[in-house]
Amino acid sequence: MRYLTKSRFRQAIECPTKLYYTKKDNIYANVKLDDNFLKTLADGGFQVEELARLHYPNGVLIEDDRSAKDYYEHSLKITNKHLQKKEVTLYEAAFKFEKLFIRTDILIKKGNKVKLVEVKAKSFNSKEPHVFISNKGKINSSWKPYIYDLAFQKYVLKEAYPEFEVSAFLMMADKSKKASIDGLNQLFRITNNNKRTGIDRMVDSIELTGDSVLGEVNVDEVLNLIYADKDRIYDNMNFHEMIKIFSSKYYKDEKINWPIGWHCKNCEFKTTKEEKSDLRSGFKECWKEQSNLLDNQFNEPNIFDLWNFRSGKKILSTGKFLLRDLNEYDIGTATKAEGFSTQHRQWVQVEKTLELNTNGHADFILFREDLKNEMNKWKFPLHFIDFETSSAALPFTKGRRPYEQVAFQYSHHSIDESGKITHSSQYIDLEPGKFPNFDFVRALKKSLSNDDGTIFKYAKHENSILNAIYVQLSESKENDREVLKDFIRSITTSNKSVAESWIGERKMVDMCELVVRYFYHPYMKGSNSIKSVLPCILKISSYLKNKYRNCLSEVNVSSLNFSEDHIWLPNMGIDPYSLLPDIDFSALSSYVSNMESIKDGGSALAAYGKVQYTNMTKEERVIIRSALLKYCELDTLAMVMIWEFFNNEC
Repeated sequence: MRYLTKSRFRQAIECPTKLYYTKKDNIYANVKLDDNFLKTLADGGFQVEELARLHYPNGVLIEDDRSAKDYYEHSLKITNKHLQKKEVTLYEAAFKFEKLFIRTDILIKKGNKVKLVEVKAKSFNSKEPHVFISNKGKINSSWKPYIYDLAFQKYVLKEAYPEFEVSAFLMMADKSKKASIDGLNQLFRITNNNKRTGIDRMVDSIELTGDSVLGEVNVDEVLNLIYADKDRIYDNMNFHEMIKIFSSKYYKDEKINWPIGWHCKNCEFKTTKEEKSDLRSGFKECWKEQSNLLDNQFNEPNIFDLWNFRSGKKILSTGKFLLRDLNEYDIGTATKAEGFSTQHRQWVQVEKTLELNTNGHADFILFREDLKNEMNKWKFPLHFIDFETSSAALPFTKGRRPYEQVAFQYSHHSIDESGKITHSSQYIDLEPGKFPNFDFVRALKKSLSNDDGTIFKYAKHENSILNAIYVQLSESKENDREVLKDFIRSITTSNKSVAESWIGERKMVDMCELVVRYFYHPYMKGSNSIKSVLPCILKISSYLKNKYRNCLSEVNVSSLNFSEDHIWLPNMGIDPYSLLPDIDFSALSSYVSNMESIKDGGSALAAYGKVQYTNMTKEERVIIRSALLKYCELDTLAMVMIWEFFNNEC
């Protein structure tokens, strides 16, 4: 039986056509399946769900028995049996109406009054006016997926049991609350058990979790806007029409040919050029059916690749999809600026991408004089820093709020005036139950306070984290908090998270901004991330290729984590991140056996969370610590390589 479930409904409100591609992992590619960041978010959501159940103890879990001949009916039968009781609390209660099927996170029945609780890891602040409704009386777009999800559940429940008086609630992480115990996160351990949540709960009483960091909000009035057709996802369908169409099409396994458009940019059902797979691309199928594109044209650069293109939706509506179809009028007039203006950079991307596709080669653009003027302002020794951080729904330590930033690692490279490259220092603290942020800043201050050399970051992350720690220090009783705050002010610019305003006399230089303003090559496509820029410059720079095909000791580059004979470019065209070591599975327990390597931020975040489990062996901690150190070192070495490229070209 193909029921429209709440997860399928959520996909349909992203794009109705996705109903046809979903749950066909052996037919259609799905890029979200391998997204480490999304997996980590999902784990955090399951932890919140297990904590939420403790708020409503003695509940009955309706097991999802996939071995049953009809597990839907099996779950419905057990649910109905428990609903005959006058009072009962159910976890994962099952309900069906026509072709619709739901499982509710938590359901509390007292007589004919039913409380429906949907648990989300999304955060809110209970001390602020709720933000579900905009000034125009519509549901705010950021909340729509969650509100419509709950509207769907309440609808099915009410139709299945019309005699019930149903009230609907969202239970979420409340950022106004602080954990009152250490190790709250560790009480809900992510494992490879057979539970739907994949969580082992270490306690069975809410009292053992301290003051709750979750909050509950009644959303019946918001749901009524949907039921009364005062809010819509799609202009041509109200809520009830959506359910009827979606459920009918999904049941019949028929595709809803929803119009293609700008929303397709983030479609997960697509393949990449590099992918060697027999899986099909749902994205390609939709566009072939609704446009005149030929197979070979899907390999051409398209409008979705264009950097920061805010007119994309408008231009796409005119029928233009490929970059070669665009003209300067579509992009807009390039304003005069030092280096690239936004429109100039966009048009250069179009021109250079087409040049690369036509000739197989394209030169890069570098505003040498403007960049040189910037470089002349920098003071040696130059310092390059990168942070690894975590923000969990359930705090790791006492006194911390949900999703409060935890800075557990940094790497620091320096370059002196002679060009010597030194991996000068690093910091990592994986101790379970410890809040590392203040020691992190103390170590960073020690690393950067021996001179007044220029400090570099890549993008805004480091500045944002130090602003967050500034607030944490202000609320703390640390004896040296004012000294540490002075240091933070000296190397950062204040943001909206702090009440004060400052621009540090030694504020960090953002290398990503330098790339955006002064450098472009079509190998980068529309991305300026360090993971895109590094492979690009290694392809086009003879200087870097000749240097890093030699071992570190021969090129005067020191390392705290790699041997002197390590070579970063053993073969041309290799991305250094691909050379980071995979984790040795043989030494790992089931807690971490699904990790393969640490080669991106999502993997690093997941690794820190897993290391917090106090029963992890010493060998496991050593393996993960080593992998984290190597990954973070490469991030700062990548910044050094970008500087070397700029310096050599200027």
